[in-house]
Amino acid sequence: MSIFKLFSTAILLATLALAGCSGMSHQEKGTVLGAAVGGVAGNVLCGGVLCTGAGAVVGGVIGHEVTKDKK
Repeated sequence: MSIFKLFSTAILLATLALAGCSGMSHQEKGTVLGAAVGGVAGNVLCGGVLCTGAGAVVGGVIGHEVTKDKK
């Protein structure tokens, strides 16, 4: 794959991701961010699909709970 195609794809995906988050609440954004970070961490630690999925679930739950409204 040429560098131009790779760069264009990255720009397109980043634009779609940012546009998709515009209507989300603070807690929903925290959940998505936690899931993304957890998925990356799970993949780095184990390298398998199961670890990536488990990391995403754990990260999503942590992100959801950390960004809860304090009432």
